[in-house]
Amino acid sequence: MDVHVEELPELHLAAVRHVGPYRLLGTAFQELTRLVAAGRLFRPDTMLMVIYHDDPETTPEAELRSDAAATVPAGTELPPGLTPGRLRPGRYARITHVGSYAGLGDAWARFMGEWLPRSGERVGDGVPFEVYRNNPSQVPEDKLRTDLFLPLA
Repeated sequence: MDVHVEELPELHLAAVRHVGPYRLLGTAFQELTRLVAAGRLFRPDTMLMVIYHDDPETTPEAELRSDAAATVPAGTELPPGLTPGRLRPGRYARITHVGSYAGLGDAWARFMGEWLPRSGERVGDGVPFEVYRNNPSQVPEDKLRTDLFLPLA
């Protein structure tokens, strides 16, 4: 597993909340992209991501919270339907998953279950998140690139 540890700056976000199984957050992501496009918030450096607030191993599936989010400049006025948020600056471990989104659960399991215990690192304050590096309507499924970020202590 190719893991990179890096310092990330604070990121300001426009988000749509999803409550329920993580595998069903596609609707929130579609709503996010619609609202971001309607609000003309897309910029060349905009990152689309999903933020995970709860551990699926300890939180009932119906109560899992996640946010479909887009980075925006600090102070951006958001249209109705988008909630402001931020990601804390700090140290994060990152891996890149190449392939179908269906494989993300396995990638997270290896990241958390294999790399983390062997690394000597501990999970820090903050939330894990994914950044989608390309558009699934423009790239074959086996070429999709998704970065997985884990906050470190």
